[in-house]
Amino acid sequence: MLTFKSLELKDKDIINSYLREQNYRASDLCFANLYCWGEKFRTQFAITPDWLFIRFKDNNGRNSYLKPVGRGDLKEAIALIQEDHSSFNTPFQMRGLTKEMITEIESVVTGRFDYKLNRSVSDYIYTTEKLIHLTGKKLQSKRNHINRFKRENEWKYYSLTGNRLMVEECKKMLEQWMEVHKEEQDPSLVYDDHATTLMLNNFEYLDLKGGMICVDGEIAAFTIAEHLTDDTIVVHVEKAFTDIHGAYTIINQQFVEHEAAEYLYVNREEDMGMENLRQAKLSYQPDILLEKYNARFK
Repeated sequence: MLTFKSLELKDKDIINSYLREQNYRASDLCFANLYCWGEKFRTQFAITPDWLFIRFKDNNGRNSYLKPVGRGDLKEAIALIQEDHSSFNTPFQMRGLTKEMITEIESVVTGRFDYKLNRSVSDYIYTTEKLIHLTGKKLQSKRNHINRFKRENEWKYYSLTGNRLMVEECKKMLEQWMEVHKEEQDPSLVYDDHATTLMLNNFEYLDLKGGMICVDGEIAAFTIAEHLTDDTIVVHVEKAFTDIHGAYTIINQQFVEHEAAEYLYVNREEDMGMENLRQAKLSYQPDILLEKYNARFK
């Protein structure tokens, strides 16, 4: 029987000891996401010597699991979360499954699950080379935005990595950004603000990377990211003031150039089903759309 507990900061090393062994490139599988969004999803974890188990609530409050992460008997691991779920009155479900994960599940419990694509949580993944250089006709508009930004502004890029003073400045910018967006009827902004604040407050402890753009000495944009796999970094947060033309485009490009060039890929997470965000992420021509599926018993 598994014993689940809520995630705390002090659990980082033990959880990372399992997560560092996976190579799925899925944005769910990193400690900062699990911890900083834990309040919204009521995320909990349990461990055995071979497996890490993540349990959470979906947007409708239904009990859910990620695929167990580890190297033991996967059939036994799935049986353990099925047993744990028996105390809940909702259908058993695993969420956030990539095609690679589904293949592994089907190899040990063939034909027991139906898999449904959850497009809104599928991840957008790009090569770092693409995001740095923005070459080709399809990315011409991105280069135009950057060229206009550089032409119209006195600006400078600063790294947040190892720079506590700049991180504190980003907290002030976040407050201003939230004030600008306070009239939007988007309940997710409250959780987004909470998660971003947790990342900034615990930036060093969470081993995060980041960068910011200043225009005329004031912060115009910042971003926060985390190591995901040996070849992939995941961008958790990107904030910019839209009244500064090209601010989002320049922070995207400059962060990857200065902080992430050693990686092959950048995972820029999902679009949450928001059409404007979907079009923005598609406009960068993702190299991989990492589709994610929900699994329930047939």
